[in-house]
Amino acid sequence: MSPTMIGVLGIAALFILIFSRMPVGFLMMVIGLAGFATVVSPAAALNMAAKDLFDVFGSYSLTVIPLFILMGQIAFHAGISGRLFDAAYKFIGHWPGGMAIATIGACAGFSAICGSTNATAATMAAVTLPEMRRFNYRDDLATGVVAAGGSLGILVPPSVVFIIYGIMTEQSIGKLFMAGVLPGILLTSLFIVTILIWTWMRPELAPRGPRSNMSQRLAAIGGLVETLILFALVMGGLFFGVFTPTEAGAIGAFGTLIIAVIRRNITPARFLRALSETTRISCMILVIVAGATIFGHFLAVTRIPFDIAGWVSGFDLPAYAVMGIIIFFYLVGGCFIDALALIMLTVPIFHPVVSALGFSPLWFGVVIVLVTQIGVITPPVGVNVYVVSAVARDVPLHVIFKGVLPMLLALVIATLLLIPFPQIALFLPGMMR
Repeated sequence: MSPTMIGVLGIAALFILIFSRMPVGFLMMVIGLAGFATVVSPAAALNMAAKDLFDVFGSYSLTVIPLFILMGQIAFHAGISGRLFDAAYKFIGHWPGGMAIATIGACAGFSAICGSTNATAATMAAVTLPEMRRFNYRDDLATGVVAAGGSLGILVPPSVVFIIYGIMTEQSIGKLFMAGVLPGILLTSLFIVTILIWTWMRPELAPRGPRSNMSQRLAAIGGLVETLILFALVMGGLFFGVFTPTEAGAIGAFGTLIIAVIRRNITPARFLRALSETTRISCMILVIVAGATIFGHFLAVTRIPFDIAGWVSGFDLPAYAVMGIIIFFYLVGGCFIDALALIMLTVPIFHPVVSALGFSPLWFGVVIVLVTQIGVITPPVGVNVYVVSAVARDVPLHVIFKGVLPMLLALVIATLLLIPFPQIALFLPGMMR
């Protein structure tokens, strides 16, 4: 059997076993190890796996992941996410769909100190769903907004996906973070416009909340200011080259802890829960990275990535048509595979093609994040939908999927705008020192 055929069988086995709900990191690890052993030799496979595991879990570059996750976990357990939503609600809760818009604003703000789509969706579901239900918001709108808003966690910096993409493609993580800022603002704005149109057409879905007076708004501003301080501290330091991404993660986590201590919102028990969740999530991500690294080496010895790159590059098509094919692949793949796993699997294949076509790797990173955002809220995987369902246990899955459909349009428009106007992503990185 040829190495290419072994590679095809390995990929097919991975896709089939993903539906068995086995952890995708271990799946990639086992299939990659077995495939490499078949193509090369068992001894070489064991040596390769040992080296990859050591390189991943001992990587200084990857220490930025647990630091930003710790930042988000402290923010959650210290109640920063709740105060952020309260501040947004006090200002716009009386608008049509005001609480849903406040949820999107809180999701964007929490994403700026979290970096994970699942964590953002879970946190905001716990914070905002009870409030929206208290004001008689329909379940489809309320849950759909939370699931879609949670997807901002992998676009608004600091994003774990951008960190992994930057390491894989040897791009500046700081520039990738900056590349996500304006697209994040654009997508947040499109989400808000979608809610305004949706609730204008069907006002019964989202009754207006009471208007807050000026004293209530001023009292709530603190919840907004602390998030802005953290975002400015982390992203400002990166933008002006004051510190590295790893140092930014450490400073962000420490700054969040200082705010929590000053406000007296953190207890030893809450801090220990934040550490525990940080450890669990970080280990899950690093196992996926290690598994994808081993699987990627297996694919490399089968020559499949190079064959596909040559095949796609050989199309007698304009560069944007080839990019359209790649984007379609991510769109379909994102419906079946976790966003991080999909990017880990496919970037080694498509990054050389994109570079050969003359596209910016920074722009491509933002585009594939936008497209995989669609995947985290569409069936059959739709991981954010399942996260929200785990919080709102009495809401059927089909109701949540129904609620995310209007929000998908905003994601599609954002992606389509980014293709002819790449400067939306490249403007801020181009200004960095």
